[in-house]
Amino acid sequence: MGSALQSTIGRKSADLLAAHLDMHTVGDLVRHYPRRYVDRGKLTAIAGLELGEHATLVAEVEKSTIREMRARRGTMLQVVIRDEQGGRLDCTFFNAHKVKHLIYPGVRAVFSGKVGIFKEKLQLTHPQFEPLDESDEIRPFLSVYPATAKVGSQVIARCVRQVLDVLEDPTDPLPGTVRAREGLADLGRALRRIHVPDTDADIHAARHRLVWDEAMGVQLALALRRQATVARPAAACPPMPGGLLDAFDARLPFTLTAGQREVGAQIAADLSRAHPMNRLVQGDVGAGKTILALRAMLQVVDSGQQAAMLAPTEVLAAQHARSLRALLGPLAQAGELGGAELATRVTLLTGSLGAKAKKQALLDAQSGEAGIVVGTHALIQDRVGFAGLGLVVVDEQHRFGVEQRDALRGRGELAPHMLVMTATPIPRTVAMTVYGDLQVSALRELPKGRSPIATTVVPLAEKPQWFAGVWRRVRTEVAAGHQAYIVFPRVGEDATDEETAPDEAAPPPDDAADEARRPPLAVLDIAPRLAEGALEGLRLGVLHGKLPAEEKDTVMRAFERGEIDVLLATTVIEVGVDVPNATAIVILDAERFGLSQLHQLRGRVGRGAAPGVCLLVTEMPEATTARERLDAVAGTTDGFELARLDLELRREGDVLGALQSGRRSGLRLLSLLRHEEIIAKAQVYATHLVDADPGLASSPGLAALVGEVVAEDRAEYLDKV
Repeated sequence: MGSALQSTIGRKSADLLAAHLDMHTVGDLVRHYPRRYVDRGKLTAIAGLELGEHATLVAEVEKSTIREMRARRGTMLQVVIRDEQGGRLDCTFFNAHKVKHLIYPGVRAVFSGKVGIFKEKLQLTHPQFEPLDESDEIRPFLSVYPATAKVGSQVIARCVRQVLDVLEDPTDPLPGTVRAREGLADLGRALRRIHVPDTDADIHAARHRLVWDEAMGVQLALALRRQATVARPAAACPPMPGGLLDAFDARLPFTLTAGQREVGAQIAADLSRAHPMNRLVQGDVGAGKTILALRAMLQVVDSGQQAAMLAPTEVLAAQHARSLRALLGPLAQAGELGGAELATRVTLLTGSLGAKAKKQALLDAQSGEAGIVVGTHALIQDRVGFAGLGLVVVDEQHRFGVEQRDALRGRGELAPHMLVMTATPIPRTVAMTVYGDLQVSALRELPKGRSPIATTVVPLAEKPQWFAGVWRRVRTEVAAGHQAYIVFPRVGEDATDEETAPDEAAPPPDDAADEARRPPLAVLDIAPRLAEGALEGLRLGVLHGKLPAEEKDTVMRAFERGEIDVLLATTVIEVGVDVPNATAIVILDAERFGLSQLHQLRGRVGRGAAPGVCLLVTEMPEATTARERLDAVAGTTDGFELARLDLELRREGDVLGALQSGRRSGLRLLSLLRHEEIIAKAQVYATHLVDADPGLASSPGLAALVGEVVAEDRAEYLDKV
C-alpha cells in the first residue's frame, strides 16, 4: 500500500491530499479512518423535530440568502432545506463567505445540530453538514472523515472509494494463529469495512482488527528496541560488601519501608547485570524515592563507576545536592578533614555556576573524583565528560524532553543504567508503562511520620467572601510557628512567562467564553499588594525561575532556616523542595495547572509532624471541566488515582513522539484507556515473535507493520524513558 496516490485518484486530488492532509501513498489514505458514521436508518424527519434535540437529517437546499448581520459586522447565510417527506426547516450559517460555495440550491447534504427556535420557528444554527453525491444515496452508512477547510469529508470519501475499487487485498501481516485465537477479521476485509460498512457489526469488527494492528505495531517496536537495549553492554555493578552502600545503610536513622526494601532489591539486581537497567520507580509524593536513588548511586560508586542525577530546575538540583550530602555526612567528604575512609564526593553542576566553580565541577566529573554529579540539563552538554558513567537517575522525568533524557545514555562504549523517578505519572509515562517499554516499580507505602494534607477548593465565583479567609488561614499557620507557600502561575514581567511544566501546559478552556478571562495572576504584581495588605507584618520571600541562581539559592536557604514566613513563588517549587515546617500552601488560579502539577505542589506541605492544608483558589464556576478537575484533586491524595484521572481528562498524548501534552496522539484508533486488555495481549505476542525471530528478519510483513504504525523518525523514541 505504499504506492503513490496520483495514479489511482488523479493528480489534482493527490496534490490536495498531499498539501492539506500530508497523504502521499495509498496506505496513507486507507489508514485515514472515518471519525463517525451517519446511519441512514436512524435519520430524523423534519416534521418530527423537537426543540432542544440533537438531530441528524438528509435534506436538499431549496433556497439560500446572504444577509448582513445586525448586531455585529459580517454576513450570514440563511437557507431553507427540504427533506424527502416534504418537511422544511430554516438553517443559519455565520461567516457566509466560508460556506456559500458549499451550500446552495440543489445541494443535498447531511445536516447535524441542536434544534433551536427563532421567531417562533424551529431552526438549526450553524449545523455541521456533509454534502452528498449520488453514490452516497444508496449506502446504508455515510462515512464522515477528519477533514480540512480545503479538503472536505466528501472529497476524502470519494478518493477512498476510488482506491478501494482497484486495491487488491494486502498480504495480512498478523500470523494466522493470532488472528484465529483472537477472532480477528482479515486485514483486507477490515480496511474495506471500516470505510464502507453495511452494518454496525461491520464497523465494530473492522475497528477491532485495526486496533490490534496498532497495538501489535507498537508492541513489536518496543520489543525490538528492548532487544537492542539488552544487546548493548553495560557496567555490571553488583553490591560490594563493606562498601559505601553498607556504610550508608548503617548510619540511616530510620528503617526502610517494606516497599522500599522490595524495590531496592529489584534495582540492585538490575544494576548487577551487564546490560542496561531501564526502570521507572513510581512513588507518591513523599514515598521515599530519593533514598532509593541514593542507594542505587552508592552501589554503582562501589563498583568504580559514577552516577549522574538530573533535576529539572536549579533550585531542585541544588537542594538535591545539599540533601545527598546531608544524608551521606562524612561519606560525601572525600579529601576533606573529617571525611570517611570510603568517602566519595557529591558535585553540583548547573548552567549558572561561576566560571571557577564550573571548571572545578567539570574537572571533578571528568577525573572521577566526584562519584555523584547532580545537575540540570547542563549535564547533557557535550563538553561535560565522565570518567565512567554507570548510572543516570532522572528525577521527575516529565520535566525533560525525550532527546534531553537520552543524551546522557548514548555516551561511551558502555551504556549507563537508567533509573527514572516520578511522583505522579503523566499521560505519556502511563501509556509507555502499559505499552511495556519500562520495567516498573511502585512505592505505594508512605514512610512513617508523614502527616495528612487537607485540600479545599476555594470557589470565588460562588463564595467571594472566602478569599479573606484564605489569608486568615495563612496568618494562623504562621502564628502557630509554621510557614506557608503561595503559588502563582506567572512571574509578571510579561503575559507569556508562565512557569508550567512541559507536560502540564495550561489546560484548554472549558468554552470560548473562558478565553476572555483576565491574565493569570503574577507573583511580582501581587507580592507588593499582599505585603501592604492581607499579609502585612509577615516576613515574605519571592522565588521564581527568572531570578539569578545565587538569589534563588539564598531565598530558598532562608526559607529552609525559617527566616521567611511565607514564600511567594511560581512552580519552581513544584518538585523536591522539602521544608518540614511548611504546613500551608495556597495555589492561586489553580485551574491553570494540571492535575499532576497540583498534586506535586500540594506535596510541599505535610512533610513534618504537623498536618498540612492546601487551598485551591479559583474563579471558575461550578459545572465546568476546570472545577471538576480541582474537585478531583481535593477528593484524593492518591497520586496513582490522580494519574488515571489525568489520563482520562487529557488522553494519552503523542506516545510515539516527543510531545507530552496529552492533546494529540500518533495512533489513530488505539486508546490506553479503552484497549488495555488488547495491549497486554499484544505485548505477549510481540515478545514471543521477536524472541523467535530477532530483528524480524524473516517476517517482512510484521516489520512492515511496525513501519506503518510507528514511523521511522518516531520509532527511536520508543526505547527512551
